[in-house]
Amino acid sequence: MANYQFYNRDLSWLSFNGRVMEEAANDKVPLLERIKFLSIFSSNLDEFYRVRMPVLHAFEKLGNDANDVLQQAKDTINHQQNRFGQILREQLLPLLGERNIHLIYNVPFPPVVEKAAKEYFLSEVLAFLQPAQLNNGSSFFPGNNKLYLVVNTVDVSGTEDLYLLNVPSDELPRFFTVKDDGKTFIVLLDDIVRYNLDRVFKGKTIRGCYSIKVTRDAELDLKDEYGGDLSEEIETQLRKRDMGLATRFLYDADMPLRTLQTVIQKLALQDTIMTIGGHYHNLKDLFSLPVSLPGMAYDAWPAVNLPGMDTGGDMQSVIRKKDILINTPYQNYGAVLRFFNEAAVNPDVKEIYITLYRVAANSRIVNALISAAKNGKAVQVMVELKARFDEANNLKWAKRMKDAGVKIVYSVTALKVHAKVALVKTQIGNRMVYTGLLATGNFNESTAKFYTDHVLFTADHGLLREVELLFIFLAKRKRPQAFEPIAFERLLVAGFNLQQRFVELIDREIGNARNGLPAGITIKMNNLEEQVLISKLYEASQAGVKISLIIRSICCLMPGVKGMSENIKVHRIVDRYLEHGRIFIFHNKGDEEVWLGSADWMNRNIYRRVEVCFPILDKEIKKQLKAIVDLLLRDNIQAVQLDENLQNVKIKTTDPAIHAQQEIYKMLSSEYR
Repeated sequence: MANYQFYNRDLSWLSFNGRVMEEAANDKVPLLERIKFLSIFSSNLDEFYRVRMPVLHAFEKLGNDANDVLQQAKDTINHQQNRFGQILREQLLPLLGERNIHLIYNVPFPPVVEKAAKEYFLSEVLAFLQPAQLNNGSSFFPGNNKLYLVVNTVDVSGTEDLYLLNVPSDELPRFFTVKDDGKTFIVLLDDIVRYNLDRVFKGKTIRGCYSIKVTRDAELDLKDEYGGDLSEEIETQLRKRDMGLATRFLYDADMPLRTLQTVIQKLALQDTIMTIGGHYHNLKDLFSLPVSLPGMAYDAWPAVNLPGMDTGGDMQSVIRKKDILINTPYQNYGAVLRFFNEAAVNPDVKEIYITLYRVAANSRIVNALISAAKNGKAVQVMVELKARFDEANNLKWAKRMKDAGVKIVYSVTALKVHAKVALVKTQIGNRMVYTGLLATGNFNESTAKFYTDHVLFTADHGLLREVELLFIFLAKRKRPQAFEPIAFERLLVAGFNLQQRFVELIDREIGNARNGLPAGITIKMNNLEEQVLISKLYEASQAGVKISLIIRSICCLMPGVKGMSENIKVHRIVDRYLEHGRIFIFHNKGDEEVWLGSADWMNRNIYRRVEVCFPILDKEIKKQLKAIVDLLLRDNIQAVQLDENLQNVKIKTTDPAIHAQQEIYKMLSSEYR
């Protein structure tokens, strides 16, 4: 590998989260949506501390440049949190006030609010409060990302005590609303507790009250070769997750040093990252701010129905005539639900196979699979129990399916199955006919409402025969090995041929460029980290291949560096929908190859997951996908370009304004209405 440079993945992710936060400052975005972007930023940051900060701390102990990265991460987060407060206080709260909506944020309660809040406290809140004294024998264990108040008290004898008081936001809404004289006042639960501390600590004087939060490591301790019942082990580990090591102690900036030191000592937080915060924590709860007025949210974009779906025929007969592509959330995901619903009751359907990574909380797809099994069909489901933060939900559904007679397959401990594929085998006369789905996103009707993804319906027997081979392999619960006899020719499968084939596709463009032929690569994905593939893109750039990348989040490739990547441009788009679909386009001397798939180019996707990418062969579908990507590359409203330091740079152009997601919706609407 040449002396190439790579940007740090965690600093790149923080850059992305900063881009999310800046949407809250975008005056072209409706007010409530701007507030939600602050919520998403806050939620993302909590996950970063649960998942990535433990890794940075571990690297720090190894030396090298890890300490510098950790410090840069801390500095970046501090800057972003200051910016967060500035946007909220100086922009969003005044705009709410102009609409007679007053979020009481670190200011005294108006009299009408104080009276209503006291009544609410006595009737609802008080029952959930559990003050814990922090004395010499204290063994209090603060829960992960729970809200607490540190309360300093002194009694009539002059004795000082320190208490930890829970804010019961898991049991009660975070916000309480009071309406009076045409005005709406919104109060945080934290402040309702603060205003009524005299009711909790009777006979004591309150000397101080300060908010804190502890974030804990979210990694499950699963052994690579665990040989027991994986579902039981996952259940055991989930019970321990919120007992993980503390990775961040977030505390109120107003807390006196003496009080801070006492809290750190009593709660055994000496080895935790100390982070100065504001008066309030868990501002991800802003997502549920109880306001709704005209013009405060995005205008609705009703999902577009596909043609031919309203006929009397079944989905399978439509698919056998022609491949179909659904682009969510622009187009109606109901076709996917219909596919499984019809298969569940079709007497000619004999077998159903599917991979499930993140299952919807009330999954219609899983209910259809349960019905299919009860209707006598052979149903095999590969359920990934290790999908982080979805383990409990996936486990719940796996048990229900197993009880209904579905054959449940779990991946091996150290290997996640991230592929999104499904296969239905139908008996027609003497033939077994295959139909199937291959997708870039999870089979999840909830996320399909706001994730941009692509679902291919196909009856291509050669392609689906390889999908069947994949399910045969998954049922063996083995790790892919170099000697594994399964040979995929049409599918790209991580652990088998995915990385090798992408290298070959890039090499072909390099060869064309060196021979003076047109060459180009366009890739859209969520994350780009894996150095073998990045190095190939650098090599292609040096050979003169024009490369356009749309990378939503982590990007370790440094674009525009002379002598290394001057032919590479990287775009990042943050908008109303989460850009999630992975698309790979290779020029191939004008006969372009288009691939879709589940795989980002991350170390985890390439080396520790089962991923599937698949070719698009239908000319009309290929044309449509290229049009979608072209609009994304031309976006100069919601897109930014990344510079060689991975900073988000606004696009300055005299070209007409292009808002890609809006234009994609218009395009798909005009095609099918």
